[in-house]
Amino acid sequence: MTTSDKTLQRLSGLAGVASHERVLARRWAGRFEALLLLVVFWIPLQWYLEVRGLISLEVSSVADWLVWGLFVSETTVLTLLVKNKGYYLRHNWMNLVIIAAGLPLAWNITPLAGLLRSLRLLLLVSLLFRFSRSLRDVLARNRLGATLGVSLGVILLAGVLMAAIDPAVKTPIEGIWWAWVTVTTVGYGDVVPTSPAGRLFGALLILLGVALFALLTASFSAFFLQRDISKVERDIGRDVGRVEQEEEDIKSTLKRLNRALARIEQRLDGLEKQASQGGDEHRR
Repeated sequence: MTTSDKTLQRLSGLAGVASHERVLARRWAGRFEALLLLVVFWIPLQWYLEVRGLISLEVSSVADWLVWGLFVSETTVLTLLVKNKGYYLRHNWMNLVIIAAGLPLAWNITPLAGLLRSLRLLLLVSLLFRFSRSLRDVLARNRLGATLGVSLGVILLAGVLMAAIDPAVKTPIEGIWWAWVTVTTVGYGDVVPTSPAGRLFGALLILLGVALFALLTASFSAFFLQRDISKVERDIGRDVGRVEQEEEDIKSTLKRLNRALARIEQRLDGLEKQASQGGDEHRR
C-alpha cells in the first residue's frame, strides 16, 4: 500500500486492522469483511423495498438492528483482539460514528428519522471505500474472472440504487438495464434519470464505466497474452526437456567411452609389463 493510501485510510477512519497486528485479529477482520460485503448489497435493496412500500417497518427495523449489530460486533471483537487498542480505535473512528449515529432506536424517536435513515448511504460509501483497496489488489493482477465479477456487481448495485433514487426508473430490472447501457457507454436513452440525485448518480456511474471498460480491456488482453505466453513456455519446456535428455544421453555415452578407454589403457599397461619382462629374460 502506498503512503497516500495509508494517509487517506487514516483520515477516513477506515484503516482496518494493521498488518503488524496479531494473526488472529487479521483473520477475524477478514471474516467480518466477508459479512460486510453482503451488507453492501443488502442496503440498496432494503432502501428500494422501503421506497416502494414492499417491506414492512417491522422487517426493516429488524434488518437495521442486524446491520448495526454487525458493526458493533466487528468493532468490539477486533478491539479486544488487537494489541494496540488505542491505535485501532483512533484509526477506525468512523466505525464509532456509524455505531453512534446509526442506532436504529434513534431513527424511530426523532423527527429527523428520515435524515438519519439516509445515513445508510454514508454507511454504504464507507463500506465501498473499505473494500476499494482489496478490489484494486485483485484487479491489478489482471484476473479476468474477478474483473467480470466486480463489473457485474457494480451494475446490479447501481441498478437497484437508481430504482430507489429516481422516480423515472420504475423497477430494479429497469435500473439494471439502465446501468448496463450506461457502464458500456451505449446509452440507448430509453431509461433516463430525471431527478437531480439520479443524474448525479448517473454521472458518477459514467465515470466508473469508463474505468471498468479500461479494466476489462486490459484483463482481456492480459488473458489472451498469458495464454500465448503459456503455450510458448510449454513449447520451450518441451524443447529444454529434450535437450536435457540429449545431454544426459551424451554424458552417459562419454562415461561408457571413458570406462572403455580405461580398460584399454590397463590392458596396454599389462602388455607393456609382459613385454618388458620377456626382454629381460632373453638378455639373461
